[in-house]
Parts: sequence; structure tokens; C-alpha cells
Amino acid sequence: MSYNLDELSVNEILTKINNEDKIVASVVKNAIPQIGPVIEHALLTIKHGGKIVYMGSGTSGRLGILDASECPPTFGVSSDLFKGLIAGGDKAIKFAVEDAEDDIESGGEDVERNLTKNDFLITIAASGRTPYVIGGIIKAKELGIQTAGIVCNADSKISSIVDFPIELLVGEEIINGSTRMKAGTAQKLVLNMISTTSMIKLGKVYRNYMVDVQASNQKLRDRTVDIIQELAGTDERTAKQALELCDGYLKAAVLVSKYNMNKTDVIHILNKFQDNLGKAIKYIDSKNAVN
Repeated sequence: MSYNLDELSVNEILTKINNEDKIVASVVKNAIPQIGPVIEHALLTIKHGGKIVYMGSGTSGRLGILDASECPPTFGVSSDLFKGLIAGGDKAIKFAVEDAEDDIESGGEDVERNLTKNDFLITIAASGRTPYVIGGIIKAKELGIQTAGIVCNADSKISSIVDFPIELLVGEEIINGSTRMKAGTAQKLVLNMISTTSMIKLGKVYRNYMVDVQASNQKLRDRTVDIIQELAGTDERTAKQALELCDGYLKAAVLVSKYNMNKTDVIHILNKFQDNLGKAIKYIDSKNAVN
């Protein structure tokens, strides 16, 4: 690691940062055996009516909130399915709240207020010893809530007390102690994996299309039409008509366009397969093949 960053040129600094960032992907790859069980438990939690709650302080807390906030528009889920807790509360999303991460009691209080035994607590702490997070884990265990911990140090306190530890050993940061660098990048990659893979396995993605995307702006409305065209093999006009007929329900519009079926029938089929478009298509194809 360089100890003379302030003496380097801009290009030299960028090169050093980039070289360090290259380490992150391989670190995350090595942690896949630890990440998989977390996703499996997340799926069980959601299927049984629970929610996924991220918890952290500073950068770690903000990353959890970011991932949770991106799930509803991307996958069409409730804003309550993924939630984020941060030391210091909402103010800490934008501003540093001094000493909040050291408050072990507030961590326990936040968990008690926001989780039930049906939920899953995924904690995020680069150091692996953040008191606020430890307080949350202790309270979760008292309440019978399963816990995971995403940390960037080996043999940490958090890893020793959670049910599912994930260790991302990224090594020393290019700026000593600045865990918003490699540690933050590694944590973001893992959070992407957890939420995205969970949503794929729950039928929120068909092939590689976001079939539950919420068309809340023009870009996403255009994307919705494009998805219908691609999956149904139809033209833009037909896709738009089907989407309007189905009141913006993308999956139903795909089936209406693809098979020239009526809205009532395709919605019945989607309900039969718990809104899973892939299973609905296989079912219709199999029936058509028989006929």
C-alpha cells in the first residue's frame, strides 16, 4: 500500500484505486458459499410473510437503505419487504451523527421496534464490531430472529454471534480506515446479490427481464413496452394496447399479446402459478402442444 498518496499525480492515484478495487470481485467470489445460505433463508422469510431488514451505521447503514429502497421500483414489491435501519436514524442518511454507532442500546431498541420473529436481520459492519449493530443482534437473538452479518474482518465479534456470517476480507484500504472504499464496494456487491437473487427466485424476473418493474416514469414506461414486445414477439402498437387492456399489468399483457388470450383467462393462469410468468408460459405452451 502506498504511504505517499498526496505526492502522486491524479492518474497515479486513480490507477492505485483501480488496482485495489480489482481485489473486491475475487473476495466476493470467495464468499459465495457464505452468501448462498443467507439468500436461502431470505427466501424462506419472504415466503412465510416476513421481511428482510438491513442494519448498519455510517456507510454500511446507507448501503442497506439504498438496496432496500431500490427493490420496490425494480421488482414491484412492497416498500415494507426490504427495510434499512441506520445508527442515528433518518438524519444519519445524509449527515454524520456522532457517537450513534457506539450506542449498543439503541441498536436493540431499533430491532425491537421494527422486527418480529418472522423477519430476518442482515447486519452490515466493515469492522465487525460496531456496538449499535451488536446491540441489534443481541436483541434479535432474544426475540428468536435469525441474523446474518456482512463484515470485512476475519474472526470478528459479529461473525461469532450471528447465524449466517459473511466475511469479505478486502484487506487494507488505500486510505487507512476509509471503509467507504473497498469494504463499501464489497458490501454493495453482496447486497445486490442478496436482494436480486431473492427476487429472481420469487418470480420477479423472467429470463433476464424485470417483469414486475414499476413504470413510474417515462423511461420505465418505455421499458415496460419493450419488455412486452421482446417476450411476446409483437410490435409496439400491440404491446401498448395489451398493456392498456391489462391496466398496466405487464405479465398479463405479455400473455395477452403472445397467445391472443383474453385478460380474464391470463390473470386466472397467473394467479394459479402465484404470479410466476415463466410457469404460466410453460403451462400455456404445454396445453397448446396437447391441443
